[in-house]
Amino acid sequence: MIDFIQNWLPQYLPLLLRGALVTIELTCLSMVLALVIGLLVALGRRSGPPALQWVLAAYLEIWRDVPLVVQLFIIYFTLPNIGLSIPAFWAGVLGLSINLGAYLSEVIRAAIAAIPPGQTDAAISLGMSPFSKYRRIILPQAFLIAIPTITGYFISLLKDCALVSFISVNELLRNGTIIIAQTFDSMRVYLVVGAIYFIMSFTASRLLRRLELFLTPSYLKNRASTETSSRSPTKKIAADSASGAR
Repeated sequence: MIDFIQNWLPQYLPLLLRGALVTIELTCLSMVLALVIGLLVALGRRSGPPALQWVLAAYLEIWRDVPLVVQLFIIYFTLPNIGLSIPAFWAGVLGLSINLGAYLSEVIRAAIAAIPPGQTDAAISLGMSPFSKYRRIILPQAFLIAIPTITGYFISLLKDCALVSFISVNELLRNGTIIIAQTFDSMRVYLVVGAIYFIMSFTASRLLRRLELFLTPSYLKNRASTETSSRSPTKKIAADSASGAR
């Protein structure tokens, strides 16, 4: 343990942390692009012409049914054969964002469908254009509904970034395998890599939870606290009745 702390960590931890930084960059860039793709696909499937809806439905089926690692291989190794050569990092961003965008489009589409129809009718009666209706009425509420699911996908994306090591992106896992090739010390390397992934995922989940609470309107927070307090006496009475029955 002393050798691990005094010698191993100072020598190899900086390389792992550089890989962790690349993982964070991949995650953030891919998430932003995936949200844009998911939003456009969701709107296209709801309001687009039939031909566009068919194309988008085919995109969803293909990208959700083919493993992500195969998609990365196609983007990085196959596209150069037709003249589209993409650097490894950006090939990873492209593959991750297109894959996640297919899933987020369904999340956003379901969130939009959850908005009461009366709000859409009210927007139309006020003379709002379709763009204003979505920008000011529908999408803010839809994203509020979708935030918990989107945050879960963000954590999954953070871990899925390990797959880009197969296309030579020097993220956390690949840097770990480089160290293993030099030291043949797989146990300590994988334990440290797993610990770094845990720290990143745990921190991200807490930050995203705070973001969710920050974006939640105060009236919804008050409603949730009121419902919780109103349910508490009922639970206490039920518990007292159950104990009395025993």
